[in-house]
Amino acid sequence: MSLGSFIKKQFIDVLQWNEESDGTLAWRYPMEDFEIQYGASLTVRDSQMAVFVNEGKVADVFGPGMYKLTTQTIPVLTYLKNWDKLFESPFKSDVYFFSTRLQLGRKWGTPQPITIRDKDFGMVRLRAFGMYSYKLLDPKKFFTEISGTRATYTVDELEQQLRNLVVATMSATLGGSELPFLDMAANQILLAERMQATMAPTFDRYGLTLDNFAVENISLPEELQKAIDTRISMGMVGDLGKYTQYQVANSMPLAAQNEGGLAGVGAGLAAGVGMGQVMMDALRGSQAPAAPVAPAAAPVPAAAPAADDPEARLAKLKSLLDKGLVTQADYDSAKAEILKQLIG
Repeated sequence: MSLGSFIKKQFIDVLQWNEESDGTLAWRYPMEDFEIQYGASLTVRDSQMAVFVNEGKVADVFGPGMYKLTTQTIPVLTYLKNWDKLFESPFKSDVYFFSTRLQLGRKWGTPQPITIRDKDFGMVRLRAFGMYSYKLLDPKKFFTEISGTRATYTVDELEQQLRNLVVATMSATLGGSELPFLDMAANQILLAERMQATMAPTFDRYGLTLDNFAVENISLPEELQKAIDTRISMGMVGDLGKYTQYQVANSMPLAAQNEGGLAGVGAGLAAGVGMGQVMMDALRGSQAPAAPVAPAAAPVPAAAPAADDPEARLAKLKSLLDKGLVTQADYDSAKAEILKQLIG
């Protein structure tokens, strides 16, 4: 070790952490050979806490404020006593800073659908996602359970563990809620409260506190959502018979506009007749089928008019004469003609 490094180490008497960016939960103060000068000053700012580790054990936890450190590491005396060890002190100490700021906008979601029992649909597969926020509350627990002796530990590194915890808890909560899927959307706040209460002990074990938890959406896979949409549509229709009649009545003007009228809707005349039958059946609805009408009796052909009877013709001529419509000469001539035809 150079004399310059040895002298520089003796003037490291202020330990502090100026957070340069977001996303870091734990940071170890970089000290030469892990040695802290006797009586050094430790400054912990608001939204921070510090853990002093002496000889491999957590010696103390410091909240916001300024502190004087007294340790067994006395650099000058140690170096004089250990000149044969190249001035390497046998007493090692560390200071770790922890961010206690609220970690907002953390996202969670189910990578795969979760299968649960449902009162209405039997078995359904659900997807869910939302947001949560947390903060570090007990740095000693976090140090011993999570971060350890690493130089830094980030929010992203912790994220995967927390997300897996959230998904596992959500699966258990939804599976045991006995709440039908159709009611879940109206009870998302209640589900979020249950999940937050369930996860709180685990967060506490890691030295964390779950500040807020929200369920933003619970949905079904696309194919199941289509089936529910169809069921909802049927419920909105109400009387299916009346709805069918209404649809048929609306479709008739459109069918009539096609070339060939109703027959043009199908494939040729046969299709048109078949469609017409279906429409008529739909319009009848649930009414009883009308009684078959007996075929009308074939009309009796009118009897051919009989040939004029000579007596009738003579009587008609006499009537015309009496009315003055014909002269006596005309009557006599016509009478002679009739008698001639009669006698031959």
